[in-house]
Amino acid sequence: MRKIIFWVHTSIDGHIDGPNGEFDWPVMGEDLSAYSETLSKRSDTFLYGRGVWEGMVAFWPNAESMSDHPHVLKFAPLWRETPKIVFSRTLKETDWTSRIIGDDLAEQVAELKRQDGKDLLLTGGSSLAAALTEHGLIDEYHIAVHPVVLGGGRPLFVPRDERLGLRLTESRTCDSQVVVMRYERP
Repeated sequence: MRKIIFWVHTSIDGHIDGPNGEFDWPVMGEDLSAYSETLSKRSDTFLYGRGVWEGMVAFWPNAESMSDHPHVLKFAPLWRETPKIVFSRTLKETDWTSRIIGDDLAEQVAELKRQDGKDLLLTGGSSLAAALTEHGLIDEYHIAVHPVVLGGGRPLFVPRDERLGLRLTESRTCDSQVVVMRYERP
């Protein structure tokens, strides 16, 4: 069975974006870029919620014309080639996606996991991750903690009614500044 991997960047104070939605603070050094690329290569489908999707589709189709950062140059072709699924109740069509899922989240994602193929990579966001977590559908949480205090923004984890226990399976420091932790469900 395929796994869903949740890959997300957060500040030390637990926010995935700044108070005004800014996402200009993650620093993709060589080690962190390599870690991210390894997760991407484990996957044959990228998953996005609508909010993250809008940021991704605004940048990655023409990323090389906006940045010459080594991570951008390496990841942009992979991003364009990899099938992408967007989860949204309001988005009806968009370029660069293979599919939009708007309802029956738990059943549709469970069916994706049952299909043959490599893992599914959910990048960023918190709402979709929270919904998938509620249904027990995320298998691995890869959290990159960056050395910045944002003082506000969307929280990494939305409030839950129940506690979620996870098992730390790996931690590493990337580029002498970002701590990446990998958690699995027990």
